[in-house]
Amino acid sequence: MEQVPQQRNVHGDPLEVCSIEPLTGFFRDGYTNTSPDDFGSHTVCAVVSADFLEHQRSVGNDLITPMPQYGFPGLVPGDRWGVCAGRWLQSYEAGVKGPVLLAATNEAALDSVPLAALVECAADIPPDISGLVE
Repeated sequence: MEQVPQQRNVHGDPLEVCSIEPLTGFFRDGYTNTSPDDFGSHTVCAVVSADFLEHQRSVGNDLITPMPQYGFPGLVPGDRWGVCAGRWLQSYEAGVKGPVLLAATNEAALDSVPLAALVECAADIPPDISGLVE
């Protein structure tokens, strides 16, 4: 497997893992790492919902059907997956706002997706949740 240099998330911090199970990423390394070979820019770490999966399938991007020949297990609601920035934006603009993990979303996604859209759909859990619990 190609060694990928440390990349950054949309906050400018080191990129965090998106998903190990199922194993995601253009490089199948669990991260939304990218390179010039990643023409789809698999840089948005989405937590896929049933609505998101159905919308993507309706526009020709079937993320549900397993394709073992490509190492793709097929996704179910709740899975985390490094999706193409343009595809995520396509769903967002159609009103299907898929949750994203900003800490695991590559800063390269910002070439296609406005930061405000990603922040609006943020599903990250803050490192210190003490202010959220009484």
